Amino acid sequence: MFTQWRKTGVAVLGVAAMLASTLSAALEVGDKAPDFTLQASDGNIYSLSDFVGKQPVVLAFFPAAFTGGCTIQCKAIRDSSDEIKSFDVTYFMASVDTVEKNTEFAKEYELDFPVLADPEKTMTAAFGVLSERGFANRWTYYIDAQGVVVQIDKSTNPSSAGKDLAESMANLGFPRANQSAGL
Repeated sequence: MFTQWRKTGVAVLGVAAMLASTLSAALEVGDKAPDFTLQASDGNIYSLSDFVGKQPVVLAFFPAAFTGGCTIQCKAIRDSSDEIKSFDVTYFMASVDTVEKNTEFAKEYELDFPVLADPEKTMTAAFGVLSERGFANRWTYYIDAQGVVVQIDKSTNPSSAGKDLAESMANLGFPRANQSAGL
């Protein structure tokens, strides 16, 4: 019995050590953003590599669909849609929820942007966003067209998330949607 407990204890410690190393591996400004391939609430599958060399990407993580702060955050981004879409960027919300839950969430609140589903927590862990409780932290990553992290907002305010996102993109000098057409 002691041998069984010892094996279980060692396994638990091993998992805890792995989780701790994942939690401490948060990306820093200047790091290359890890590639991902995930399905979103719009039914499409997205990979970061699809956008590298083409346009910046914004990833706004949130803990869980249908919770108070997350609903406020997603609605704030939806409500700032015109300003956000004035930039030539691709932007996503992302959580560890299932595709089905994120799809239901996006429909319920008429979100006009894709919500990435990461139920396996691979992208969330790769970005260092996975919290000790197994949810994504409410962090926003700004990634330039070369795939490099240029800003990380670790104090996202749910109620002003949309305005803050647009302001950050402007401050970073992200291109405007009609800039390439000379307008």
